[in-house]
Amino acid sequence: MSENVSPARNTPELSIPPKEAPPVPEPGPGPVSRWLSRQDFDHQVLEPDHLGVETIAVEPLALQPVAAALKTFGFDYLQCQGAYDEGAGRCLVSFYHLVKMGSFTGEGCAEEVRLKVFHDRATPAAPSLYGLYRGADWQERESFDMFGICYEGHPHPERLLMPEDWQGWPLRKDYVQPDFYELQDAY
Repeated sequence: MSENVSPARNTPELSIPPKEAPPVPEPGPGPVSRWLSRQDFDHQVLEPDHLGVETIAVEPLALQPVAAALKTFGFDYLQCQGAYDEGAGRCLVSFYHLVKMGSFTGEGCAEEVRLKVFHDRATPAAPSLYGLYRGADWQERESFDMFGICYEGHPHPERLLMPEDWQGWPLRKDYVQPDFYELQDAY
């Protein structure tokens, strides 16, 4: 029997056949999605995020009832709300990271779920979650200010970061930056 010997280390080289990558499973419904289905809420299961957190898409008009149901199910903390642009000619997306604080033990992770709402670029609108989660106040205002997504029923629907007379939505991928912006006297 002859063996291939590595001259650098004087050890036999082993030829191990490459492992086949396991097939990537289709995103299946997680526990929150199954609960929403039992409650007759229309939603779509998306691929989990990079941390493995369940992600669910809902229609804009279904956002408030689904969020209210999730709050009664124990998801009582809005960790984060934001938005992003999928690219010119594609959707604007609002996202909501909800946490079930009652499940937090201090030793492990609390239960989490991600909600996404896909908006038409021409008329991006969804109901505000300010009435359910007070923390949505400035976060929804920032999403409005940067992307132009209107959160209907928000008590302070005005710009947060940009001047009130600013034209356009600076974080949209199709935004054209003005050549200049006239600075006004601060006095």
